[in-house]
Amino acid sequence: MAVIYDLLVQGVQMFLVLALAPLLTGFVRVIKARLLRRRGPPLLQPYYDLARLLGKEVVLAENASWLFRVSPYMIFAATWVAAALVPTFATGLIFSWSADLIAIIALLASARFFLALVGLDIGTSFGGIGSSREVTFASLAEPAMIMIIFTLALIAGSTQLSTIAHIMSMPELGLRVSLGLALVALILVAIAENSRIPVDNPATHLELTMVHEAMVLEYSGRHLALIEFASMLKLLLYVSLIACIFAPWGMANPGAASLAFLGGLVLYPLKLAVGGALLGLFETSIAKMRVFRVPELLGAALMLGLLGTLFLFVSGSF
Repeated sequence: MAVIYDLLVQGVQMFLVLALAPLLTGFVRVIKARLLRRRGPPLLQPYYDLARLLGKEVVLAENASWLFRVSPYMIFAATWVAAALVPTFATGLIFSWSADLIAIIALLASARFFLALVGLDIGTSFGGIGSSREVTFASLAEPAMIMIIFTLALIAGSTQLSTIAHIMSMPELGLRVSLGLALVALILVAIAENSRIPVDNPATHLELTMVHEAMVLEYSGRHLALIEFASMLKLLLYVSLIACIFAPWGMANPGAASLAFLGGLVLYPLKLAVGGALLGLFETSIAKMRVFRVPELLGAALMLGLLGTLFLFVSGSF
C-alpha cells in the first residue's frame, strides 16, 4: 500500500504541472494586460488555444522528414519529464532520486537539440536563423546553469533537488552572497531560455528578432500544440525551480501526513502566482534588447554563477 500511495503522489505531481502550465502562461498575460491598462485575453485562453490547435489538421511541407514529425512528441516528452522531476508541493517522492539538476539540464538540452534540428529540416531561411540563434544562446546559458549548479552543490553537498530544498529550508544556512548571485544568474538564464522580454517577445512574430517562433513557423495542428505546450511547461519548470531552491517553504517532507501534502498543494499555486506576477511586472518595465546584445546578458549570468562558486571556494563566510 505504501508503494501505491507513493506512486499516487508522484502521479499527482506529474499531472499537476501539466494542468497548471497553461494557467501560468495565461496569468502572466493577464498581469501584463492589466499593467498596460488593457483588457487582455481571458485567463483560460491558453487552454482554448491548445484545444483549437489539437482539433486542426496537420499540414506538412513536401520535404519534411520523419524527424519533423517525431520531434514535437520528443520535445514535449522531455520537457514534461523535466518539469515533473522538480519538487513542487513535496520532497522525497518515489522518483526524487532522479530529480537531479544535471539530469534536468540534460533533458532540456535534448529538447533544444530536437527543436534546433526541426528549424533546419525544412530549409527555410527563418528556421535557420532561429536555430542558429537558439544554439548561440544555449552555448552561454548552459555553462551559466552549470556554474549555478556548482554553487548550489557546494552548499548542499548534492545536486539532487530534494536535498537542496531541505538544506535551503534550514534556518542555520542564513543569508549568503553566493546564493544571491546564483539567484540573479538563474533568473537571467530563465528569461533567456523561455524567450521572454528583453531577450524575445513571445507575443509577436517580428521576423528580424524572433528566436523560438522562427523554428516552429512550419508547424500546425497537434504538432504546434505540443510545441506550444512544451514552452508553457518550460516556463513553469523554471518558476518551480526557483521556488524549490530559493523558497522551499511549505513543501511536505518524506513520510509526512496527508495534511502536509494538502498544504503544499495550496501553497504551490501561490508561489507560481507570485512568480508570474513578478515576470509580468518585469516584462512591462523593460524594453526588448537587440538580439546581438543577448550574449552580453547571458555572459553576465555566467560571470555571476562563476563568482558565486569562487566566493564559496575563497571563504566559507560567503
